[in-house]
Amino acid sequence: MSDDVVRSYTVRLELVDEPGELLNALAPIADGGGNLLSIFHERGNLTPRGHIPVEVDLEATPERFERIVASLRDAGVNVIQAGAERYGEELTVLLVGDLVETDLSDTLSRMEKCTNASVADVTLTAANGTGDRSSARLRLATETGEADSVLLTVRELAAEKGLTVIEPLTPGGAQ
Repeated sequence: MSDDVVRSYTVRLELVDEPGELLNALAPIADGGGNLLSIFHERGNLTPRGHIPVEVDLEATPERFERIVASLRDAGVNVIQAGAERYGEELTVLLVGDLVETDLSDTLSRMEKCTNASVADVTLTAANGTGDRSSARLRLATETGEADSVLLTVRELAAEKGLTVIEPLTPGGAQ
C-alpha cells in the first residue's frame, strides 16, 4: 500500500474538563490535514485519572497522521492511543458491589492488561456515597471475535473482588 493512500485512524485522548480543551485538541488534526469522521466525547464520564475520554476517528495519509499525533503531543494533549487498528466490537457490562473499596482503578487496569480490550468509558454511580455499594457501567472495545474472552476475564476479576457482573443479553454484546 502506498504511503499517500488515505487511511482511517482512531485517536484516544484524555482531556481536562475546562472550556476550549476539545477545540484545542481538534486544531492539530485540522491543521495537519486530517479529515474528521467522528468524535465521541461524553463529558459526564471520567477516566481513572479524572479526565474526559475523547475518541476521534479521522482519515489521513500515514505521514500526515504521524505529524498530527506529534502535534497533539506537542500541544500538551494527552494521547492515550493512536493507530490504524480499530476495535471491531464493543460490549457494555455493569459491575455492582463495593467498587471503591475494591479499587475500581485496579480492576480497570487489570482488565486492559489481561485482555484484548480497551475501556472506552466508565460511569460510576454511588447513590449512598463511596462507602456503600456502587455500580459502574463499562463500555469495552475489543477486537472482533474476542468478546467472549473479555467477558470471561471480567467474570474472573469480579469474582475475585466479590462484585456482581450484569452482562450483555447476547454473546459479545451483539444486537
